[in-house]
Amino acid sequence: MPPIIDGRRTVEFERDSVTVFLIGMRINNPVAVRSWLPVVRAMPRMLGHLEQDRASGLLGYHSWLGRTTMLVSYWRTAEDLTRFASDPDAPHAPAWRAFNRSVAATRHVGVWHETYTATAQNSEAIYVNMPAFGLAGAIGGLPVGTGSHTWKQRMKSAK
Repeated sequence: MPPIIDGRRTVEFERDSVTVFLIGMRINNPVAVRSWLPVVRAMPRMLGHLEQDRASGLLGYHSWLGRTTMLVSYWRTAEDLTRFASDPDAPHAPAWRAFNRSVAATRHVGVWHETYTATAQNSEAIYVNMPAFGLAGAIGGLPVGTGSHTWKQRMKSAK
């Protein structure tokens, strides 16, 4: 278990932006194991590939499992994410083709994703007595201090 960092912490933005990518799946028919199991198995292969390739641009991720699963990942740039998704030699492209060929029409499993760009101007975060987590776990955190005590101070664009 990762160590808890005492106190209030926020995100340290030392880059222009971070791409935040949420991806998940939902098992719509729990008895249709042949439909959803290949989808479940695809993500660990992709993450293993990305963890081995430090140049991929993946900064960090967290996942939650259940009937609806979700993985939040943080990337250097949207271009890094796009490059991985479209790379024919990386595990995403074949998994996506297999899903569309054999599973998408069955409705037994659903997949989704959302992509955002986070900057110091349009983002803020607070972590209290938490291990390194989320955006701070991906790009670094620092103690809350002068000028960062409130969400309005942390969100540079807030008026």
